Amino acid sequence: MSTLPKVAWIGLGIMGSPMSENLVKAGYDVTGHTLERDKLDRLAAAGGTAAASVAEAVRDADVIVTMVPASPQVEAVAYGPDGILENARRGALLIDMSSITPQISVDLAAAAKEKGIRVLDAPVSGGEAGAIEAVLSIMVGGDQADFDEAKPLFEALGKTIVRCGPHGSGQTVKAANQLIVAVNIQACAEAVVFLEKSGVDLAAALDVLGGGLAGSTVLARKKDNFLNRDFQPGFRIDLHHKDMGIVTDAARTVGAVLPVGAVVAQLVAGLRAQGDGGLDHSALLRAVERLSGAQV
Repeated sequence: MSTLPKVAWIGLGIMGSPMSENLVKAGYDVTGHTLERDKLDRLAAAGGTAAASVAEAVRDADVIVTMVPASPQVEAVAYGPDGILENARRGALLIDMSSITPQISVDLAAAAKEKGIRVLDAPVSGGEAGAIEAVLSIMVGGDQADFDEAKPLFEALGKTIVRCGPHGSGQTVKAANQLIVAVNIQACAEAVVFLEKSGVDLAAALDVLGGGLAGSTVLARKKDNFLNRDFQPGFRIDLHHKDMGIVTDAARTVGAVLPVGAVVAQLVAGLRAQGDGGLDHSALLRAVERLSGAQV
């Protein structure tokens, strides 16, 4: 019999499916729930167990992980008669790995405490590739003891795992991460258009830029997207639009001025309005091409 905690996993999307499967590979007993039947079948095929509802999934779990798109979905699975807080056992640890508003994380932790349930907010960075390869960066908010308890589980999912402070801190750091990523992608996209219009060998240029101070994880991971105009979603524009809303709102609350971030947030919103919300966020290149006169 395994001595590892029993895990309930809620949300089996682009990130959630490979992450939950990595827990199964690491020896965890994982019961999952999501709205798509094919995702439940995929988990079962990987060795997990499919549950018909949130309540069924969490009832016997020691650890509950949520990985859903945004704040409304977190609240939908957490609250209400069929939600996590009403059906999880006292003493369970709820780890929300979604990217949501920091205040929602703080409120969830307070509500869960009344039910005897502990909470960590633990959003991730690294995209689909990082989820598949189990090399995610995981930024965590919550009590140190709960973080220490969850550390072995996190180590099955990622490589850089850091407690950033009390409840909500993980979400605040994730918002900063999404700000940096969006601005970086936008800069790369502008450089790609500039290089191509100048007649430079784009592949060679990106190789040499990647080896210098302009190099970044974004450039390394998205270089082929730019070169091949391959915008199959690893992280959708729709989700980055949501995240830019989180960071601009949170920055306003604390009095931080983000002039470049505000411009990029509008560029992301514009791309989404043009019908590209389902594409990978590297599709910011398409917006720069349109502004530069290309028909895309």
